Amino acid sequence: MEIIEWWPRLDSDAKAWLIAHNGEAVAPDVLSRIVAAGGTVTSSARWIGETGPDGFFLSDEAVDWIEAAANDESD
Repeated sequence: MEIIEWWPRLDSDAKAWLIAHNGEAVAPDVLSRIVAAGGTVTSSARWIGETGPDGFFLSDEAVDWIEAAANDESD
């Protein structure tokens, strides 16, 4: 499922966190909310970035999409 599909299902606190911390490692509780909203972190979806010692990161495309959503530029 792509970000455009799970974003509307995400609660406002998680959206606010993602906007405020865009580009940072996603907090575990926010990642859990993404999964609950339908985002599958084990998929090959374009919003999936890297997972490493610092945590799970969204892709550059997802970071850009969230920035646009924050600026009401995204549908």
